Amino acid sequence: MPHTKEILTLAVEIADQMLRNGAEIYRIEDTVIMILQSHEIDNFDVYVLSNGIFASANENKEDACSMIRHVPLGSVNLEKIAALNQLARDLCSGECTLEEAWERLQRCKKLPSFPIALQIICCGIGCACFSYLFGGRPFDALMAFFVGSLEKIFLLFCEKRKFSRIMQNIFASMLITVFGIILYFTGLPLHPDKIIIGSLMPLVPGIAFTTSIRDLYNGDYLSGSIHLIDAMLTALCVAAGACLPLLAFEYVSGGVLLWK
Repeated sequence: MPHTKEILTLAVEIADQMLRNGAEIYRIEDTVIMILQSHEIDNFDVYVLSNGIFASANENKEDACSMIRHVPLGSVNLEKIAALNQLARDLCSGECTLEEAWERLQRCKKLPSFPIALQIICCGIGCACFSYLFGGRPFDALMAFFVGSLEKIFLLFCEKRKFSRIMQNIFASMLITVFGIILYFTGLPLHPDKIIIGSLMPLVPGIAFTTSIRDLYNGDYLSGSIHLIDAMLTALCVAAGACLPLLAFEYVSGGVLLWK
């Protein structure tokens, strides 16, 4: 029979990776509980926050143990979440041993992200589609594709330089607005506002906001509040970064509007 600490360590490590990659709070708690129950551990407590995990097992027995993990807020990786979910199911059903589970967990951690070129192209396509959706013309969508591609390149550069997410959002939205102003002065028949709005959409914290509402609905008020504050701060940074170049240009040009 595996030792309680070994089982709890594996369960918490799986939960840690799920939380780092953006899984829902209730899903993470259920995963840890199911793993512990499937290995005949009945006396346990599990508490998961947006940036922390607290778990204990067999508190009234000789092999009692507890664990605490601090997990910083990160981006969402659905591919890793799906792999970790499948690992937890196989572990609970007995289709893999603890040793095999540790090996699969290491492989889940090392799952490669999408190629950089593909990320850049997809970001550009998304910006182009949003620009067209918000009333832009095909030429506006084409310009939004190029602006969105440059935006993704800039974000990848910021991630490599370890910029904070606040600075990334502010600088990226400023860059987008500056490109919109430049395109306005080219005299081309386009709508810079539609290009800017479409290019800003990848920065909008839609997933964080949706996660916060789901957590609040499930009764995880603290986690929901943390995600909601994160979403609001992100939106504020995007709005501030987009407005600063416009205000600066209006001040320099004597209050002349860019476009109507």
